[in-house]
Amino acid sequence: MATSRRLGRLGSGVFDRNDRRKQAYRFTTAGTDALPLVDLSLGSTDLLPPDVALKAIEVALRTPESSSYCLHAATRPFREAVATWSQRRFGVSVDPDREVLLLVGSQEGTAHLPLAVLDPGDAALILDPAYPSHRGGLVLADARIERLLLREEQGWRPDFKALSNSQWDQLRMMVFGFPHNPTAQVGKQSWLTEAMDRGVRHQLVVAHDNPYVDLALDGDAPALLLCPGWREWGIEFFSFSKGWCLGGFRLAFAIGAEPLIKALRELKGVVDFNQSLALQRGGIAALSDAPDWPQQILGVYRERRDRTLAAFETMGWHVPCPSMALYLWLPVPAWARQQGFSDETLAADLLERTGIALTPGSGFGSGGKNWLRLALVRPAEELEAAVARIGPWWHAHV
Repeated sequence: MATSRRLGRLGSGVFDRNDRRKQAYRFTTAGTDALPLVDLSLGSTDLLPPDVALKAIEVALRTPESSSYCLHAATRPFREAVATWSQRRFGVSVDPDREVLLLVGSQEGTAHLPLAVLDPGDAALILDPAYPSHRGGLVLADARIERLLLREEQGWRPDFKALSNSQWDQLRMMVFGFPHNPTAQVGKQSWLTEAMDRGVRHQLVVAHDNPYVDLALDGDAPALLLCPGWREWGIEFFSFSKGWCLGGFRLAFAIGAEPLIKALRELKGVVDFNQSLALQRGGIAALSDAPDWPQQILGVYRERRDRTLAAFETMGWHVPCPSMALYLWLPVPAWARQQGFSDETLAADLLERTGIALTPGSGFGSGGKNWLRLALVRPAEELEAAVARIGPWWHAHV
């Protein structure tokens, strides 16, 4: 059966390719003495959500309305909780009716927004590397994608001056996010301010993906809501997946300019309903009764980061220290490049030989070439054991 050219341009996602490799590893090693799979390829934490959120979901699940379709009007208590959180977290007052929208994960927001505001052929800018849904949403909208390359030697800072004024004038949208996935750098507020200034000056939508806003290990995480002009041209996506450990529950929200919230709401009204009211109750409880939960888990991630970095250093793999929680951004070693490994083939070989699953950096764009992403989603001692398992593979190649 023929499929669309759009699907062909979309290509296979890095997480799907990894999933196939992990499944093949499980199948071929079943019933053998092979090492068990240790999956460090997804930012899906092993930490539990706050108990108050789980209890709120449990209680609400037993009510009939939680099994019903949920239209926009029924999400108002959730949107009010978001508005209260925004005031407390950023000191920014937002209108729950005009500037807030419930999402089925922030990934859904970044993927759907281009369909709501772009026409085929419109130009849009993404960072490279970037989270895959940033590109994916633009491909689905038939946008013309421009890339702003991030470089290690520049501290992964976006150089907005690399584009001329005429290039900025041609853009209709920019999609990016700091703290940054996959490089695990927090970034600076001044970077977002510059981006928002250009959005206002050149009249383009600035979409900021911010699921890690509460997971800065060093420095303060930036936010688009702190930038002048967001109420005209900006929208920011927040998630419960990382800070409140609710990834599988697919809860998120957008705060943004009223026309953008309205456009995204109209699109969602056609393609999906909202999350169950029970899940929304959990989100409300997380925001209202456990707002400091992300701060409580930062110490866990800091210990995991420091102990895993030390283990890699002992082995001889020199890994930059990330300033945000959840990931390490590992350079493909010189010996691997000399032996003809790409980041994709190195990740495949590492999985096959050791059972350790990492994510190839090129899956986040050409700017991620020769990098691997490791998710700190196991206890520190298990992460150290995983690095120890990598050791013989490393030394055999060297």
